[in-house]
Amino acid sequence: MRFQNDKGEIQISSEVFTTITGAVATSCFGVKGMAARSKKDGLVHLLRSESMAKGVRVIFEEDDTVSIELHIIVDAGVNLTAVSSSIMSEVRYAVGNMTGAQVRAVDVYVDSMEID
Repeated sequence: MRFQNDKGEIQISSEVFTTITGAVATSCFGVKGMAARSKKDGLVHLLRSESMAKGVRVIFEEDDTVSIELHIIVDAGVNLTAVSSSIMSEVRYAVGNMTGAQVRAVDVYVDSMEID
């Protein structure tokens, strides 16, 4: 994504967006971690912190906005609606605040629930 003003141009890579999104989402209450579905066996796997970006997809829209999809694993017994809503607002705020990009949509997919 590129931003241009009278002082010059700033280019922000998709890795910046995925890093911010992964860090914010995993810091929310009830989130066990980011998830990725294995193409080999079809199972959902909990991602370690260094590979959180695999659970995030960033879409750069034509109108210079950003749409974000993220896949998460939650703790057992949490209110899924409340957790998802919290993630959506936190990610929207953090990405907009840190990058200056307008966030069109944040879609949260709960792929699994971890039972201890």
